[in-house]
Amino acid sequence: MADDRYEAICNPLLVSVVMSQKVCNWLGVMPYTIGFTNSLISICVISRLAFCAASISHFFCDTTALLALSCVHAFSTEMVIFVLAGFTLLSSLFLTTITYIAIISAILKIQSAAGRQKAFSTCASHLMGVTIFSVSLIFTYLQPDNTPSWTQAQVTSVFSTIVIER
Repeated sequence: MADDRYEAICNPLLVSVVMSQKVCNWLGVMPYTIGFTNSLISICVISRLAFCAASISHFFCDTTALLALSCVHAFSTEMVIFVLAGFTLLSSLFLTTITYIAIISAILKIQSAAGRQKAFSTCASHLMGVTIFSVSLIFTYLQPDNTPSWTQAQVTSVFSTIVIER
């Protein structure tokens, strides 16, 4: 979506050429492919663990909640999930940040104040959504094992689920 905003602001007359059906399909399929692959790997790694406890004190079944139920020390499983989540989250955040830096530099080159305001308003909601989503995911998945409290993790999971979906 950041790439679409970039093209709409920086090359408004070429948007339909640059954002062809093939590019749109690729931009739509790749996140699902990466997410499916990450989930499949996480499920395969977690399914090898032995579980002792019977209840999850979370609002939905998440990898951190499942790891807490494990009877064995799951350091290697935690590392696999951490690396997958970290790479996926940080690489997408990096690409979005680079794109928005290019967008902001292009917006600042617009001569009229009304044009700059219109361009900023086009991107503001998406940038706010990406920021809230990324911060909540970083807080949920890229935190050390000594989390201050489960309540804090639960609030974060609800926040990332409800606020971004609205």
